[in-house]
Amino acid sequence: MTREEEPRILLGHGDGGRLTHDLIRSVFLPHFDNPANPVLRPLPDAAVLAPPAGWRLAFTTDSFVVSPAFFPGGNIGTLAVTGTVNDLAVSGARPAYLSVAFILEEGYPLRQLEAVVESMALAARDAGVQIVTGDTKVVEHGAADGIYINTAGIGWVPEDLHWGLDAVRPGDVVLLSGSPGAHGMAVLLSRGDLGFQSPIRSDCASVFPLVQALQGVPGIRFMRDPTRGGVATVLNEVAQGSGLDVWVEEAALPEDPAVSAAARLLGVDPLYLACEGRVVAICAPDAAAAVLDAWRAVPGGLGRDAAAIGHVSASRRLPLGPRPEPAVYLRTALGGTRLLDVKSGGELPRIC
Repeated sequence: MTREEEPRILLGHGDGGRLTHDLIRSVFLPHFDNPANPVLRPLPDAAVLAPPAGWRLAFTTDSFVVSPAFFPGGNIGTLAVTGTVNDLAVSGARPAYLSVAFILEEGYPLRQLEAVVESMALAARDAGVQIVTGDTKVVEHGAADGIYINTAGIGWVPEDLHWGLDAVRPGDVVLLSGSPGAHGMAVLLSRGDLGFQSPIRSDCASVFPLVQALQGVPGIRFMRDPTRGGVATVLNEVAQGSGLDVWVEEAALPEDPAVSAAARLLGVDPLYLACEGRVVAICAPDAAAAVLDAWRAVPGGLGRDAAAIGHVSASRRLPLGPRPEPAVYLRTALGGTRLLDVKSGGELPRIC
């Protein structure tokens, strides 16, 4: 079959008629349907879901425009599911349901769409969530970059769980579940315009096993997955939200040598590159060892390289001159100090 003969998305696939229904029943339903709990199969305008007794509802939404849509370690579909699941998980929720909306460009290859859908179905099964409702729109050729995806997620939070920046205290420990920057670097290199190849793969994965491993561990204050803006941006949110300084020890940071080498070559800092399978956590000092032990024991090695990377401080020593607002400081391996400020713009566009 030539490229011209390959089945592609037509404007009619988005008009709600026969082509739309054919697309739903031939591409989406075979992958997203769950015979054991067929919420999606009747194709209602809204999924009706019953919350379990004694739990609160967590609700999140996200949009994905990553370029390119396929990258080492995943694709836009994998990213859409895991990104939404992770936002729920680090809020303390057990992810349960997803909605999925596709914006497709006229001419997009159907085989690529099915590859994305298949990846989403696999990621959803691995994360233990169900895709229960969705939508498809098609725009004219040239009006989008092939495929965009919007998701929303629902999860259940135990009534007695309360994490947040208002719980962070001086002396608390900053933990990172693995090396930073792999997703952002994998996407950057997959664009193919830098003239070299690398073994770097995105760290795209559900972090719910990391959160679930901490059930029963007291002293957890706050969690976040460091996506856009990376670890440094999350820590600045901690500083601003808690009113406390954050200190990071460069020598304690877990490192992926390939990411570090590529970052040095390109002049970027892995601490500002997106992760899609990592967790930043703040916990009480006497909980840190238990958190690290639990993370490192998670099957599959998701938390194998977890480390305590710093602490929260009320001291305003201001090592870099007057700075009245809370800030994030990196103590370098050579004993110096530098400010980890928020970037005025992202180091990489369209990484999620």
